[in-house]
Amino acid sequence: MSQPTFPQIDPPLTREGSLNEIIASIAMEELSLSHILNAEGEKLQYVLGTLPGLDEAAALEEVIQVNQSVQDTLSGIVEQQMVLAAKLGAALSAPVLPGPTGPAGVPGPTGPAEGVTGPTGATGAAGATGATGATGPAGPDGAAGLAGATGPTGPDGAAGLTGATGPTGPDGAAGATGATGPTGPDGAAGATGSTGPAGADGVTGATGPTGAAGADGATGPTGAAGPTGAAGPNPTATAGFAANTQGSTVLVALGGSPIPLPNAQLLSPDITANASNTVFTVASAGTYLISYHVNTTLSLLMGTRLVINGANNTASTIAPVVSTSSFENQIKVALPANSTITLQMYPAAVAGTAVLVGGGAGASLTIIRLEEAGVVAGSGSEHDTDIEIDDA
Repeated sequence: MSQPTFPQIDPPLTREGSLNEIIASIAMEELSLSHILNAEGEKLQYVLGTLPGLDEAAALEEVIQVNQSVQDTLSGIVEQQMVLAAKLGAALSAPVLPGPTGPAGVPGPTGPAEGVTGPTGATGAAGATGATGATGPAGPDGAAGLAGATGPTGPDGAAGLTGATGPTGPDGAAGATGATGPTGPDGAAGATGSTGPAGADGVTGATGPTGAAGADGATGPTGAAGPTGAAGPNPTATAGFAANTQGSTVLVALGGSPIPLPNAQLLSPDITANASNTVFTVASAGTYLISYHVNTTLSLLMGTRLVINGANNTASTIAPVVSTSSFENQIKVALPANSTITLQMYPAAVAGTAVLVGGGAGASLTIIRLEEAGVVAGSGSEHDTDIEIDDA
């Protein structure tokens, strides 16, 4: 086992040198402890046979004894290590003594005459409110003020109590006589007296006027029939009827379009129809009753009229004021011989399409001569209009 070597203390130690020597001795002790730990380790290796030199293996009891010896040594080393740590801590924390005062240094350069003014400090907190001072002496009385304005009149006081009734005064002098009062109303009528005796009969009066004629007597028996006169003319022998029952579609132009009437035609010999069944010609002059009906599947804003001899007949016109699906009119008009008659439909503003009711009288025209030309009272026409308006 190696031994520690201690240095010669010559010349004598200073304080600083002493601290260095203490630290060096602690280091030497640490080194010796490391040698002891190394030796204890070699002891265990030797007993366990890991080092050469042992002829026979150590018994178990010997191994236990060596192990106990190593444990004891290690406990002592730990304690010594704690002592060394304390010594090292004390040496390192020892205060350093000041050395002797050195020579005075060279004076430094003079600083500026005035230093820079520092920033203004923060405003201090407000001080506490001081105590209220004593009340001063009363001042002298002021001059008298001006007289105030007169106040408003106060309300009337409550009515006083009724005084006691005074004594009755003496009777006054008699007054003058008053004027005469008005006459009173008439009294009730007296009872009627009894009837007097009848007077004598008077003279007979003159005869009165003749009375009114009496009622007519009963009609006498019919006389015998006279002889039959000669047969007169038959104006209604000129008549015609035509209709449209097939539900035709009429393209209604702005100027108006004729309605064809090809069905159920009953025309007297002097009334004829053209090939398209739109123009009917009456050969005989006279007064005619002309009527027409038009029925459409939808309500339309359209009108109907008769065109007679190429001119629109005003009396026969049904103007397109409201939408309707049924048109009906009748006129009486004087016509010259060979007059033409056309039933026409026309729009209110724009062209359109009208579909006639099928299976019935979608449209019809009736022409009847009422009077011959010789008995016509004058020209012109009469009409009777009947319009059925569809609520839909």
